[in-house]
Amino acid sequence: MVKLRGLLVVVLGWCLWLGAAPLAAAATVAVPPLPGPVARGFDPPDRPWLPGHRGVDLLGAVGGRVVAAMAGRVVFAGNLAGRGVVVVSHGTLRTTYLPLRPLVSVGEAVSAGQVIGRLAAGHRCPGGTCLHWGLKRGDAYLDPLSLLDLAPIRLLPAGTVPQATSGTRMGLLVGAAQPVT
Repeated sequence: MVKLRGLLVVVLGWCLWLGAAPLAAAATVAVPPLPGPVARGFDPPDRPWLPGHRGVDLLGAVGGRVVAAMAGRVVFAGNLAGRGVVVVSHGTLRTTYLPLRPLVSVGEAVSAGQVIGRLAAGHRCPGGTCLHWGLKRGDAYLDPLSLLDLAPIRLLPAGTVPQATSGTRMGLLVGAAQPVT
């Protein structure tokens, strides 16, 4: 958890240093492809060829509905290395979803929240089966959670539990089930 916090601080600092706008501001706000919690967060490698986690894993149940995070056009829907995969293009961004049983076809336009498939077995994570949700711009892997309209990030002292207040939204936190304030 300490390593993840450190990585978050480094990534946030890097984005601020570059003056980068959040992805959610550059694109329309996305919806989570599955309602489940984040079982494993984004952990990109230092170099493209090194091991890492190039997306996020959302906990779900086999057969659960997987929806498109944003409006776009399906550019791949089929099996890849024995797993069902759907890739949706959103202009300069692409989202990937696996493993699933695709319910869409290549070339089909999809809207945010439209069912694109059913979660399939094959991507285990702590607690059951997960959907691996990825995001790319060109060859760069990005954190798909950055597309969601989550509450603003507030850095708190270690061990502090955020408290919900009137008007706050629930956000996705890796390894946490607390409201984001």
